[in-house]
Amino acid sequence: MRREINRRRTFAIISHPDAGKTTLTEKLLYMGGAIREAGEIKARKADRHARSDWMSMEQERGISVTSSVMQFRYKELEMNLLDTPGHRDFSEDTYRVLTAADSVIMVLDNAKGVEQQTRKLMEVCRMRDMPVITFINKMDRHGLPPLDLLQNIEESLDLETVPLSWPIGQGDRFRGTYNLHRDELHLFSHADMEGNHERLPIESIDDSRLDDVLGDQAEDLRFDVELMREAGNDLDKQAYLDGRQTPVFFGSALSNFGVGDMLDSFVELAPTPRPRPTTTRTVQPEEANFSGVVFKIQANMDPKHRDRMAFVRVCSGRFKRGMKVVHQRTGDETRLQNATTFMAQDRAGVDTAYPGDIIGIMNHGTIKIGDTFTDGEELHFTGVPSFAPEHFRKVHLDDPFRAKHLNKGLTQLSEEGAIQVFRPLRGNAYILGAVGALQFDVTVARLDDEYNVDAHLSGVRYTCCRWVSGPADVLDDFEAKNIDNLFRDAEGNLAYLGLSQFRLDRTIDDWPELSFEKTKEHTGEENDI
Repeated sequence: MRREINRRRTFAIISHPDAGKTTLTEKLLYMGGAIREAGEIKARKADRHARSDWMSMEQERGISVTSSVMQFRYKELEMNLLDTPGHRDFSEDTYRVLTAADSVIMVLDNAKGVEQQTRKLMEVCRMRDMPVITFINKMDRHGLPPLDLLQNIEESLDLETVPLSWPIGQGDRFRGTYNLHRDELHLFSHADMEGNHERLPIESIDDSRLDDVLGDQAEDLRFDVELMREAGNDLDKQAYLDGRQTPVFFGSALSNFGVGDMLDSFVELAPTPRPRPTTTRTVQPEEANFSGVVFKIQANMDPKHRDRMAFVRVCSGRFKRGMKVVHQRTGDETRLQNATTFMAQDRAGVDTAYPGDIIGIMNHGTIKIGDTFTDGEELHFTGVPSFAPEHFRKVHLDDPFRAKHLNKGLTQLSEEGAIQVFRPLRGNAYILGAVGALQFDVTVARLDDEYNVDAHLSGVRYTCCRWVSGPADVLDDFEAKNIDNLFRDAEGNLAYLGLSQFRLDRTIDDWPELSFEKTKEHTGEENDI
């Protein structure tokens, strides 16, 4: 068990749009033998291909809307890659996938540094003190000076930086990188797209071969390396594991330069599957008893079968095909005969899985995000949150005879975390909430495509949301005086939708006995919109 756990690395890649995350993902899969060429993902059991962005909307727009799970092997290690959308209008599914990862690779554009969405994703990483390795991309294009990029990371994210490679020029003068960890020169070639760039081990930064290879850039490199070694930070693995320090690599994902250098250090530094908290105790991965938590639900991955797949992160013990497990929220015992592993939307049956692995379980409407499965012990994992939406729309049904289908569609989409659904305490209108506004387009398109429901959305005046809890008598008084702003979400939780941040702040000040929360844990209660 310990040997198998030590072979696992479960991680996510985060970035702002257009920083190069998709390209880096493809290069990692290529290096692991999981794909033959960029843009294609090899099926496990058949000679067919699939794209990781499999929804029709994603293919039409060329963006990632949902998250994919991809498993591949690298140097005898089992790599579980959780691919998160990079579009600016992403869903809270993006946030939630990060809760299933043990570490993160952060991709930055060398011309832009830390951008808005990267900051938002890093806030979620900070909630769990996740280790982060940084890959500064597009060094074969002109961008910010390397020292400015390091300063930008430290000031924007409050992360100590430790460059393990250093770039030699940039743009049309980009010659490669120097690995400060191994005293190795990596030479860049625009013509080499397969990643077989020349590596030149040297005795030290003063090696005369640097002058032969780099010419007038050799002295600039020596100055930069000496500066980093004298004034820079030393690598502290524990600080990295605690989420306080980030090793930094420079390269070009498109040319597959620097990717292998980063990946070799990643598998050396990145944590194996970590302990995970429950409401009663912390579960260690090496425990003999099986446990797993649902962090994602995706409906209609195969539209022909109208299926719904629950993505389960194995937290402890060993999964075996056909084993009996208890669905802790319902108390029902079930036999897991048809669990799968993933390569984007391609699936393969799995006989055995270990902590850190992601398995898929067919869901017939009984499984929800945050649900726990064990082989006996009563446990409920925590740390799978919902986030207060930032955008709101009202739903209008074009055909009133499709009301039941609309209810079903919104129920399933809210269970996935694509959108949140609110019903007013007074009235019957559906109000949709989303972290990113693109999710409204996704919702309308999927209602039409998957549930045969024609609906349109209109704007509402709400701008912010908080979940409200407190003493029953105070809540009764609060509801009576604020009923026009109060809603129930899909799980029945009371939510206050504010017309402005100013009014929200005033309301919070007026009701000090109540709690107004920006996040909430999934309770596992019945979902009945």
